[in-house]
Amino acid sequence: MLEAVKVVLDPTPRQERLLEGHAGAARFAYNLMLSHVRSQLARGGKADWSMYAMRRWWNEWKNEIAPWWAEYSKEAYNSAFESLAAALKNHFDSKTGGRKGKRMGWPRFRSRRRTTPRFVYTTGSFGLVEGDPKRLKLPRVGRVHCMEDIGRRVGDAKVVRMSVSKRAGRWYASLTVERDAPTAPAAPRGGGVGVDLGVRALATLSDGTVVPNPRHMSGSLLRLAHAQRVLSRRREGSNRWRKVRTRVQRIHARIADQRRDGLHKLTDMLTRTYRDISIEDLNVEGMVSNHRLARAVSDCGFAELRRQLAYKSARTGAAIHIIDRWYPSSKTCSNCGTVKAKLSLSERVYHCDKCGLDMDRDLNAAINIMVAGSAPETLNARGGDVRRDRRKPAARTPAKREPSSGASRVRLGAGLDNETMQTTTN
Repeated sequence: MLEAVKVVLDPTPRQERLLEGHAGAARFAYNLMLSHVRSQLARGGKADWSMYAMRRWWNEWKNEIAPWWAEYSKEAYNSAFESLAAALKNHFDSKTGGRKGKRMGWPRFRSRRRTTPRFVYTTGSFGLVEGDPKRLKLPRVGRVHCMEDIGRRVGDAKVVRMSVSKRAGRWYASLTVERDAPTAPAAPRGGGVGVDLGVRALATLSDGTVVPNPRHMSGSLLRLAHAQRVLSRRREGSNRWRKVRTRVQRIHARIADQRRDGLHKLTDMLTRTYRDISIEDLNVEGMVSNHRLARAVSDCGFAELRRQLAYKSARTGAAIHIIDRWYPSSKTCSNCGTVKAKLSLSERVYHCDKCGLDMDRDLNAAINIMVAGSAPETLNARGGDVRRDRRKPAARTPAKREPSSGASRVRLGAGLDNETMQTTTN
């Protein structure tokens, strides 16, 4: 089983210059090979865009093109070739229909100012330092001090890959470690719970628990706006411009760290407390398209919350149920099942005209989500039509069919991307 361990580095000034040099060498190799592939295609020949072909061409011409290449580790160049080969493969697979999702464009040249400095170690003597749990060994850089005990976090796992990157003026090392697969954990003792995600309250649970939205971006907008105004007055590329740009990046990094920390605490509580967790398959892209809600929705981090739930549930034994986005959880009465035709966002209290139920809108939706996640109809009939043209409104004409049987049954909602970690039962 593979895991990622990320740690903040504390390099010396000499080591920091070497890290910058390695990242620059990787960027140079990436741009050079991308230019070479473009020239091959322009001449009408066959492009050597595989990683091994790029490496062979580099080894043949590196002494003439870059006589300084020996100053840095060969892993910096290999990581650039690996990244470019993956980008080209995604482009051609997307162009021919072999890759799902949005169309991937042609790779762009990496800019020194706008590209995140990074390089990767995959072979050689790198990783932990025996006898010093707070240092990492980086070839051609040396033993770099870490801000925490990395040896305790890695334990007896094997380090198979190490990615070094710079974000907001700080260097980070992300270690990919290989551990033995743990035994199947016992599921938490708590029952099922439905989670309704929103902007007013980050999460409303079906048992009445309300997790307020911390709104980290709103709390730092004044400092961020002031730093960006100062940045706009600096001459781009100057030393003062770089200092203020680092200040802006650190404000953004702090906001992201605060958001990630809050989501970790929430997902830890859910996966350690409840046996069955039901959430909605939200259309975040559509929600962000509303310019009035875009900042608030992006500040919540719904995608990160779902990603954390996916891998943490595999560790604790909890089951995650994804409810289809078409399910009218907010419009359905949790008492009698009556579905309203319309329900505006301004109505925060749900009132049922049939049974007279008066309940908080989000709590009513969370109860419906819990019921939908625990119902056997989770293996349901076919859904509605898929919108092909973005200029036309989505239409849904579901046909009622009996659930199929056997292995061909499809679970309601999108996948969790953790099928390799746990077995999902409905």
